[in-house]
Amino acid sequence: MKVILFGKDGQLGRAFQALLSERFDAEQLLFLGRAECDLTDTKKIEFALTQFEPKIIINAAAYTAVDQAEKDMEAARSLNELAPACMARYAAHNQAQLLHFSTDYVFDGSKVGWYEESYAVNPLSVYGKTKLAGERAIISAFGNQQSEYGGYQIFRTSWVYGDGGNFIRTILKLAKERSQLRIIADQFGVPTSAGWLADMSFALGSKPSDSGIYHAVPSGDTSWYGLAVLVIQSALDLGVQLACKPEDIKPIPATEYSLPAPRPANSKMATDKLRLALGKAGQDYVFPEWQGQVKMYVQHLATQGLI
Repeated sequence: MKVILFGKDGQLGRAFQALLSERFDAEQLLFLGRAECDLTDTKKIEFALTQFEPKIIINAAAYTAVDQAEKDMEAARSLNELAPACMARYAAHNQAQLLHFSTDYVFDGSKVGWYEESYAVNPLSVYGKTKLAGERAIISAFGNQQSEYGGYQIFRTSWVYGDGGNFIRTILKLAKERSQLRIIADQFGVPTSAGWLADMSFALGSKPSDSGIYHAVPSGDTSWYGLAVLVIQSALDLGVQLACKPEDIKPIPATEYSLPAPRPANSKMATDKLRLALGKAGQDYVFPEWQGQVKMYVQHLATQGLI
């Protein structure tokens, strides 16, 4: 079975490279980044797919510069809508499986409680709108005859961190340089490990599974403030020298930190549908609490000398 990975250089892409390299022979894998395949050119996507003939397509690529997307809509649309649509068309007509990753930004964040997959979408930003368009393009490509073609899983996730730049690494950098930090405390979501996300999504997508949208985050929830407090305390517990302590972090409302693109105030997503699908596919998969995974990540950074 051949597996192609688009977006190999991002946090999720690097997690998939590590995962797949342990499970498949090199000739079964093709990892593509921007240098190998320009995803703004659908002809190049089609060429890569027809030449390699994969049975599993993983799209870990996306235009994720949320604020930049507000003035660069065409580039965001190319990567977030047109590229996955191209991959989906190939998958639908060649009995291949597509794993695609979407975002909590398809919601406006006004809901109280947890978002289920069926809840009405209402993206506030260009980024969210183009990611939603990508979801719809994939579903349209497969149409109503999915049993005769391949299948797809769209995984909506949030607050991803891994091998690369992310909120956690930014907080640790700032905590070494500053004695005080101001962090938003009224936006809520679930920090998600790229390694966990890759492993979990492949566990479902590589088995006969129902096509559809799934919310994919660990257990629990927090605010950006709560995440920053845990990250700094975890580093201090490991003996890392920081100028800022948890008590030096000031919680602030989002209105005090203006950004070009609006963010959803609530990004908490229910995972009941995903858990049921994993069980149906014979995958007894664990959904760990986000706190434990963040602590492990901070320990990894400390061990690697990255703090």
